Amino acid sequence: MQDFFHMGGYAFYVWPAYALSLVVLMGQLWVAVQRRRKLIRDIEVQNRDPETRT
Repeated sequence: MQDFFHMGGYAFYVWPAYALSLVVLMGQLWVAVQRRRKLIRDIEVQNRDPETRT
């Protein structure tokens, strides 16, 4: 198991790369969820107030 975490001497490069990838993916997920919430909110506002429709 220690060999796995050591990554053949490249652990210093491999683990930060995994961590950075995870941070980027989580950021993308967060942005997508926020955009979806805003879109739903905007649609609800449009449906409540017919005068704002174009």
